[in-house]
Amino acid sequence: MERTIFEPEHDLFRDSYRKFLDQHVAPFHDQWEADNIVDRDVWLEAGKQGFLGMAVPEQYGGGGVKDFRYNAVITEETTKGRYSGIGFPLHNDVVAPYLIELSNDEQKQRWLPGFASGELISAIAMTEPGTGSDLQGIKTRAVRDGDDWVLNGSKTFITNGINSDIVIVVAQTDPDKGAQGFSLLVVERGMKGFERGRNLDKVGLKAQDTAELSFTDVRVPAANMLGQEGMGFIYLMQNLPQERMSIAVMAAAAMESCLDMTIQYCRDRKAFGKPIGSFQNTRFVLAELATETTAVRVLVDKFIELLNDGKLTVQEAAMAKWWTTEAQVRLIDRCLQLHGGYGYMKEYPIAKAYLDSRVQTIYGGTTEIMKEIIGRGLNLS
Repeated sequence: MERTIFEPEHDLFRDSYRKFLDQHVAPFHDQWEADNIVDRDVWLEAGKQGFLGMAVPEQYGGGGVKDFRYNAVITEETTKGRYSGIGFPLHNDVVAPYLIELSNDEQKQRWLPGFASGELISAIAMTEPGTGSDLQGIKTRAVRDGDDWVLNGSKTFITNGINSDIVIVVAQTDPDKGAQGFSLLVVERGMKGFERGRNLDKVGLKAQDTAELSFTDVRVPAANMLGQEGMGFIYLMQNLPQERMSIAVMAAAAMESCLDMTIQYCRDRKAFGKPIGSFQNTRFVLAELATETTAVRVLVDKFIELLNDGKLTVQEAAMAKWWTTEAQVRLIDRCLQLHGGYGYMKEYPIAKAYLDSRVQTIYGGTTEIMKEIIGRGLNLS
């Protein structure tokens, strides 16, 4: 379907990013998959070409344009190319708003230039071994000691966890205050007591470094607190809608890509002397998938507009996240089925898409949590 949300400058940006992927990602991604991590040089090249920190003010080396459509372009093209290792969406869509909106002038000077250049790779650490979508259950603790916060705890499933140079850590700073007792601390590479555990062995997203992090008496300067003490949970609630829209953008792009490759396969693959696409069952399945893909695209593009206008609600972001990702998983499963035995072979792109997609309904808040958020907004009791 024809899309109307983009301007000519977004189209030029998309062309440039495709060229970047072709030159600096495509030749190396298979090796990164084998290594379970991408080379840091790709981050430096992305920063040099303006694909990191598009919303970072120009005075700090960024693009100076707060427009989520640029973020969407990067996520879409990365997804369609099946370059799941590069964690640019986490950097641009999830971490950037915290650093741009919450950091003071001194912090901006310290972190934003490297963030935009790719010299400082970022991560955010919410999830813990015993705490997933229930963020109020976070146990990582920071206690004030003079000019420092002494941080203890552990985090898991942290995207960019191995490569990251700065990590926004969600920690309890006043357990007696409940939701008002959480704060955000920026932990930097090299701080004593900050250690990275395993680069986790995942079902999919093999080139993406996802790590366990531990903090043992890490002295984090008070100057590294992001925003106000005790406001961490509120900051998370304010920024999670954009994270969830980023995941929905990925879902829509993956659906379109997998549908296109499956249609082509059904044109080329023959059974009983004719293309399998000529059988009624195949046509009906593809008709259903094309309709679902179009419906997802319409919703995602509308919600991108709402996000850009500052009108996207927490409930709407949750709707987008659960519905698009569940549709993505369902579609890819059916596309793999149409590939028959070849769909089960890793050399076929649909197999990689199948493995990479499964986490979509889990991270960023599970489908069940998204439904709970929506349900609470219906004022049923």
